[in-house]
Formats: sequence, C-alpha cells, structure tokens
Amino acid sequence: MMAKMGYKEGQGLGKEGEGILNPIEVKLRPQGAGVGAIKEKTDQAKQEARRAAERRGETYEDSSEEERKARRKRKAAKKAAVDSGASTPSGFARPKTKYRTAAEIEAAADGLQVPNVLKSLIDATGKEQKLLTSTAGLMTPLGGAPSATTEADKIATRARRELEAFADSWTGLTERKLYLDEQEKALQQEIDREEEEYRKVLGIAEAVEKLSNLDLGRPSTADDAAAQWEQAVSELETLQFEYRNELTLYGLQEAAVAVIAPLFKQEMLDWEPLDKPMHLVPQLHRLRTILGIGKDSLTLHNGRHDLGGYRRPKSTTPYETLIYTLWLPRVRTTITNTWDPYSPNSLIALVEAWKDVLPNFVLHNLLNNLIVAKLKDALHEWNPKASLRHKRSKPMPHVWLFPWLQYLSEEHTNPKSPTGLLTDVRHKFGSALKSWDLSRGALPGLDLWREVLPNLESSLVRYLLPRLALHLQTNFVVDPSDQDSTPLEHVLAWRDFFKPSTLGQLLLTEFFPKWLNVLHLWLTSEPDYEEVGQWFSWWKSQFPDAVNAVPGVAQAWDKGLEMMNQALDLGDDAKDALPQPEVAGLAEPPAAAEDKKPDFSASTASRAAADEDATTFKDVVEDWCGENDLLMIPLREADKRTGLPLFRITASASGRGGVVAYIKGDIVWAINRKDDSREPLGLEEALIKRAEGK
Repeated sequence: MMAKMGYKEGQGLGKEGEGILNPIEVKLRPQGAGVGAIKEKTDQAKQEARRAAERRGETYEDSSEEERKARRKRKAAKKAAVDSGASTPSGFARPKTKYRTAAEIEAAADGLQVPNVLKSLIDATGKEQKLLTSTAGLMTPLGGAPSATTEADKIATRARRELEAFADSWTGLTERKLYLDEQEKALQQEIDREEEEYRKVLGIAEAVEKLSNLDLGRPSTADDAAAQWEQAVSELETLQFEYRNELTLYGLQEAAVAVIAPLFKQEMLDWEPLDKPMHLVPQLHRLRTILGIGKDSLTLHNGRHDLGGYRRPKSTTPYETLIYTLWLPRVRTTITNTWDPYSPNSLIALVEAWKDVLPNFVLHNLLNNLIVAKLKDALHEWNPKASLRHKRSKPMPHVWLFPWLQYLSEEHTNPKSPTGLLTDVRHKFGSALKSWDLSRGALPGLDLWREVLPNLESSLVRYLLPRLALHLQTNFVVDPSDQDSTPLEHVLAWRDFFKPSTLGQLLLTEFFPKWLNVLHLWLTSEPDYEEVGQWFSWWKSQFPDAVNAVPGVAQAWDKGLEMMNQALDLGDDAKDALPQPEVAGLAEPPAAAEDKKPDFSASTASRAAADEDATTFKDVVEDWCGENDLLMIPLREADKRTGLPLFRITASASGRGGVVAYIKGDIVWAINRKDDSREPLGLEEALIKRAEGK
C-alpha cells in the first residue's frame, strides 16, 4: 500500500524522502530519576538528526560527542604543561618578572644618584670574596627554576629592594618639591596683588583727601562758581581715569557725588531751566563714568524711549538721589508755575539737553507725569470751535502737542489706545473739521495730522466732505461773464487730502451739472465758439490732472466737448435742436469706480440741512463728552420703544458702566435697565456723575 503511494524502501517518508526512516523509539526513564539523570535521546532520533544534517550539507555533532572532544582537549593541554615543567595551565602562564638595573633606575629618576655601595656589593659569605655588580646578576633574577636560595640571591634581593625604595622616595620628594614651588609661586602672586591693592587704596585715600581739601565754599560771583566747578570736575576726571576699574569697588561714586553736591545745590537755587537748558550738562557728561550715568539706558522702539515698560530698581545710586532730590523739584516748579504748554520749544530743548544724563525713572516721571499732565489740561481747555473762529486764539494741537509725541510712551501716541493724548486729540478733531471756516482754505498743519492719524481721510470724508458739497451747492455759480471761482478754490484747497476718485465724485455731483447747464445755455444763444473753446480749456485747467483722469470726470469733459461739436454741426438750428445735457448720467458706472464712494450728493446735503437740529445736537453731545473726558460709544442696538440707536456714555476706559441713553430731538434720554424707565438728562454735572458711576 505504501509503495502504491510512492514510497521507496530505504528512503524516508514524504514526497522528497525528508521524513523519518525508522519508526519512532521510546526510551523510558528509570523510576524516581529526574531530568538529566540519563541521556534521553534515542539512537533513532540521533540517526534522523544526522540524516537531516547530511541533506543540508552539514556535519552533525551531538552533545555527548562535543563533551568528549572538550575533555580530550583539556587532557592534552594538561599533559603539555606537565612536560614543560610549568605549574600553571596553558593560556594562564604567569608573566616573567623583569627587574631594572641600577643604571636604568638612575636614568629613570631625574636627578637621582645611586650610591656606589648599591651598584657593587662584596659577597664575603663564601671561602672566596666575590664582587656582585649589576652585570654579574645583582639586579637580575636567575634563569630557570632555582633549586636553592644562596646568600648572593638574598643580597641581590635586599639591594634591589633598597634601591627601588630609594628611587621611590626620590621621586616622591621631587614631586613634593615641584608642588611646593608652585605653591610658593601662587603665594607670591597673591602677595603682589595684595601689595598692588594696598598701593591703590593708599592712592585713592590720598585722592579723596585732596578732594575734601578743595575750597568749594559759597561763590560770590558767577565766575567764581564756574572756577569751582572746573576745579572739582578736573580733579574728578583725573580720579576717574586713574581708577576707572575700581570706581564701584571703593565707593568713588559716593565720593564724587559728595564733592559736587554742594555746588549742584547752589546752582539749582539760581537756575532758570527754560532760559538755560544746557546749564551743567557738559560738566556732567565729563563725569559720566565716575557718576555711573547711562549704565541702565532705556531701549528704543521706533525711535522712541520705551518708558511705558520701564521698571525702576529697588534702590537708587548716589547720583540718582542727587538728581531726584535737587534737580527734579526745580524743574517740577518751573513746569507747574512758569511753562506755557502752547510754547513747547523751551521745554523740549531742556528735555533734549538732559535726557542722556537723567536717570530713567526721573525721565519717565518728567515726561509721563509732569509734562503729560500739563498737556492734558491744555488739551481739555482747547475748544476747536472757538479757537478756529478767531485768528488770535490758542494754536492748534499740531503746533504745541505733536512735537512731544516722539518722547512719550505708546499709550499717548497710539490713536487706537482707549486713553491717552492722541485719543483725546482724535475725538476733538471731528469738532475742528465741523467748525472750520471753509473760506480760510485747508486746515493749517493738516500734513502733520496725517502723520499721527492713520485714518485721517475717513474722518475728512465723514465730517468735511458733506460740508464741501453743501458749500459748492450753496455758494458756487457758473457765470462766464463774471466768474467767481472762490468757493471752488476753497474746495480744491483740500485736494491733497482726498483721493482723486473722491474729489472727482464731488465734482460730478456738485460742479458738472451746473457747468453743463451753463454751457448748453451759451451754445443755444448765438455763441462765439472761439470764446467757448477758451472757456472750456480754462475750466479744465483748473482741476489737477489726477482728477481729470478719473473716468467719470473725463466722461463729463467729453460730454461737454460733444455738446460743442453738436452745436457746430447744427449751426443756427442749435438754438432749438440742441438737446439738454443728461446731468443724471454723469455718475460713474460701478465698474469704473476705484472704491466705494461716500454719499454726499446735493439731495444728501439738503437732507442734512433739513435735519440739522438732530444731527448737530448729536455732534454737540460728542464734543461735550470729549471736553469732559467721557466716552460716547455706540452699542449697535436700538431702543425697544422708539427704535432710536443707543449709546453708552461712560468715564471708564474699558467702555463699561456709565449711562445707556438715546438722543431724541435736543434731549438725552437715559434708560434704567431695571424698570425700563426713561429719564431726560441735560449736559451738566449730573450726567458726568452718572457716567462716572457716582
């Protein structure tokens, strides 16, 4: 049966004959025997393992055969060791002991001189005396295994040990000597440093003693005071140069301040800061190092001192104490009692002169406390409507406030800040635009306003552009016989502060309808076409090229030129046949507009004039809030009863608290959120207190 399935006798089972050849044998372990007591692998298993190894081309070795080979190797190695006479097994032979000769020991130890008695010894133990030297075996061991210890060997061993001990002692003493030499050198250097410090201390003591003997009494004249200052500064300069590395170590800053303090105090009594801003600054600059000026300088951001983030140290230096107690009170008195904030140049000159020699916290106090407080009072008193109506009124803020922005912190120079000087100016700028007399041209200093107010044009479009449109609508008339272009000149005076597209849209709305109507009237009344052409060219030259290039404006000029050509073609029939100009078609198409244009048409201006009372009163409320340091914030929601927009009037910089109100007519109505009641309020102290939460 197995032969039918492909089995061949003498081969293993399986298709390739890789299976077992003989049946599996079972080998029983004796009763009570543990694992490893007998060799449990049967002969049949070994034969099958050998056949499998031969099929792979390998040599089969079982564990018992490996153990036999290892035992044979150990026996062979042991027999070889016995035959050689060595007592240690092969592979673990004890290394030969090598001894140095006396000459080698003497050469290895620097400076060592081996005594002659150790180089050559007399062996008198035998019948004959023998000279034992290093070459005769004194320092070398005997070859082979010694059979007996002789006296010569004992002498040689003792001599070798004594010589090695002598060499070791010599090496230890040599290293000790080197260590002591290094210690002596270090101590000598320390002594030299101490002597140098001692000489410096003596020199500093003599210099300070010399400073204390200076005649710095109360001067009788200004020349005497100048001579005393020069004498003191010269002596301190010498001390500053000679001991520039020991200024803080020996308290020379305190000594320098003690020398100049009496002179400085006397100068502060007679000093007028606004008249002599540079007084004493050159002397302090000469003593910057010894006084410790400028060591903790302020960082600059965009060319401005970062005073807002300044942290004052816990203690002050002697110089900082001098400035804080003598200089700052004098300047504070001058700013409070004498300085006019509308004339900033004198105080700016003082700040420029002293800013590099003032301590950081003093400069911060001067700018952000004293000067800012005075500027806020002046800005609070400035009334845009009153000042712009009278030529002799107080100047505009760009004259007296903007020059200070380069010195102030970001709180006062960022127009988006909730508080600060520039925020207050921005609130009053709208009032200035609404009250400015257009006949006086553009607002003075508007270029400076544009530098500090990034959104200047949006304010101009909001507050000024409707007024310009109404000004053209009311005061401008096109009259070829007696043309008065003054109202148009008043409008064009603002051309540098509007985009050409914005100004062009203004002309399309308020100028060209009047101009085209007059042109049509002239062309239908037996005109002189040469005069008409000159009139056309003159009007086109009145506007900037950028405005004439606006698509809508160019279209209006083309319409006028087309009307003139039609009149020429019609001849005498132009009086009746020339069509009226399409004034309504002058507006720019949406595709030609550069951006979204504001609505300031004639109808809008008329509606603004008709609703002047309500609009003006809202502006009055905004101006009143700005004058009283209040914020009027739109809430973007309407009153449930009236549908009028709500506002929050508050004194908080965060925009919270205060009064929620709406404006109806000329009355401010406050809403009580608890009972939903309404209460009329006037622009008086009661509204201020409620806005402040009192």
